[in-house]
Amino acid sequence: MSGNSYYYGDNVNMHGGSGNTGIVKNGSTGETDPALRLALAELFREVRELRDQLPQPSAQLIDESLPVLAADAAPAQERHRALMAIAAIASAVGAVGQPVAEVANRILQMVGGQ
Repeated sequence: MSGNSYYYGDNVNMHGGSGNTGIVKNGSTGETDPALRLALAELFREVRELRDQLPQPSAQLIDESLPVLAADAAPAQERHRALMAIAAIASAVGAVGQPVAEVANRILQMVGGQ
């Protein structure tokens, strides 16, 4: 199935750490809490600032995690795993990652009941 791409909900692709703006909207029918949407937008902004300061393996894991968070239809377990990965990476890099860790942890609390 090489070459096929299927998107359900939003799609986020980040290549490199500068000039990344916006999210491709793919007409998801799922409704997300407005507070959660705002927190996710904040997380994406903070991650863009942090990403250039990360080692390549950590940056790659962030890149793999963001599309899961942007997809309204992603299973709760996958979203939780993606948030945990981002929070762990941010915590591991210390003070520079603190804003990302705080937002990721706040989102984890918001979706904790899922």
